[in-house]
Amino acid sequence: MARIPVAQRRRDFIDAAVEVIASNGIDGATTRRIAEQAKANVAMLHYCYDSKEDLFADVYEFVAGRFHEVIEQSDPHSTVLETSQAILRGVMECYYDSPSFGATTLELINWARRQHGDRGIAVYDRAMQVALEVLRRVADEEGVSTDVIDEIPYVVGALSDGFAINFLTYGDRAAAQAQMDLTAAVLESWLSVRLAAGTSKAPARRRRTARA
Repeated sequence: MARIPVAQRRRDFIDAAVEVIASNGIDGATTRRIAEQAKANVAMLHYCYDSKEDLFADVYEFVAGRFHEVIEQSDPHSTVLETSQAILRGVMECYYDSPSFGATTLELINWARRQHGDRGIAVYDRAMQVALEVLRRVADEEGVSTDVIDEIPYVVGALSDGFAINFLTYGDRAAAQAQMDLTAAVLESWLSVRLAAGTSKAPARRRRTARA
């Protein structure tokens, strides 16, 4: 049998930890349960990780990285409204596609706050910062006020978190599809009004054309 590289084993343990944390919480996520979920033995887990906290740190990085990927993938959209909706839908679809990811995210944030203080904030800070960078790139082309852009990540976070908690509570996939549409409509209604009130400069493309 071919030897599995350590990097692949680490990823297997991360995926397994996501499932075990979602089912059993942080306190119930023992190394034995995680190893069993990964179809490995505990000795292999300890070979890959010095401690359970080291493994949880990698799970934490995986969660933060997944949000980063979703937000960056929203960059190609042409307007602030389209990009904001793409980010919101992307995050909600993460939760919809993997309820375990949503449950583990909430567990890890609470755990990190208890264990590491400000580190529990970092997953939010990183996601907010990446969203701001993406939205500002789009806003610069569209000519949207920075004041408006600074508000959007908070609203997207509040809406997606609310969706996640509702979906985790009821687990109704059919209802969740309709709720994603409703949540996106709420964002569109708020942002359309806010953009109309906050756009204070001519679009960048138009200004460049005028100069040309």
